[in-house]
Amino acid sequence: MGRGFVAIRPHELRNISPHMHWLCREYRFTLGHRPLVMGIVNVTPDSFSDGGQFFDPDAAIAHGLQLVADGADILDVGGESTRPGSQPVPAVDELARVLPVVRELAKRTQIPISVDTTKASVARACLDAGAVIVNDITGLTGDPAMPALCAKTGAGVVIMHMQGTPQTMQVDPRYDDVTTSVRDFLSDRIAKLCDAGIPLEALTVDPGIGFGKTMPHNLQLLAHLAELRSLGRPIVLGVSRKGVIGTIINRERGDRLAGSLAVACFATATHGADIWRVHDVAAHRDAARLYEAIRDQAESRNEPKPRDSVDTKAATV
Repeated sequence: MGRGFVAIRPHELRNISPHMHWLCREYRFTLGHRPLVMGIVNVTPDSFSDGGQFFDPDAAIAHGLQLVADGADILDVGGESTRPGSQPVPAVDELARVLPVVRELAKRTQIPISVDTTKASVARACLDAGAVIVNDITGLTGDPAMPALCAKTGAGVVIMHMQGTPQTMQVDPRYDDVTTSVRDFLSDRIAKLCDAGIPLEALTVDPGIGFGKTMPHNLQLLAHLAELRSLGRPIVLGVSRKGVIGTIINRERGDRLAGSLAVACFATATHGADIWRVHDVAAHRDAARLYEAIRDQAESRNEPKPRDSVDTKAATV
């Protein structure tokens, strides 16, 4: 296995401390008490939910600032749609979309900025411009230069599972057991990335809801997210407005907030999500606060536990 990484056996799950750290350059998150909210900034003409709405850099910057005002803990900026059937975007075009937005948001906010990309050249430029996290849907397998870049820069990393590519992922995806397959993939990636020099505490995992998975696959994963606790790393959940929600509640993309909140809260209550990657930050922040208040009451007879925080030279969120 990787440097210091050993997967935790299922029977040991009850002994895991609920609090974990996530290192993202100068930021240090403590997770496990309330979910953190990662606000989505899509600088694309064709993303599945809000494509085109924030394609103009000024509109994207204004949107990011609004998400901060709404209570986002992190901003995730992306310039390439990864919806089913989407086509790759050349690195030069992707960089032209995201770099001005990342640079300006890093200057004008005090919260961590993530870049959602599979390309090391895009990640490098954005990290130089102030980003501190790389969110890669390929789990850092899409570009051989990405692991070394993240190791060298100290970036926080989101490792996601995807079967196939955005062009092929929804063409008859199959698994013997989707939860086991996702867990094994993420475990292998953690080991390899630790071997590549990325600290274990810099890594988080994302099961990739909707990425190469059918409706039953998605529901099974959501029902058993806690099994990913055996990896010993924080879990990022990106289910906001997705098709699994729309199909069940029969709502269009812009009318799936209630379903998105229900899934997010269920996932956290069952120990399956630490970070919510969402479009509707204000509502999810409210839900996170209510979750925190109820959990505090449930734990009131126990020793006080530290609230979630991120320590940095410049800010606390």
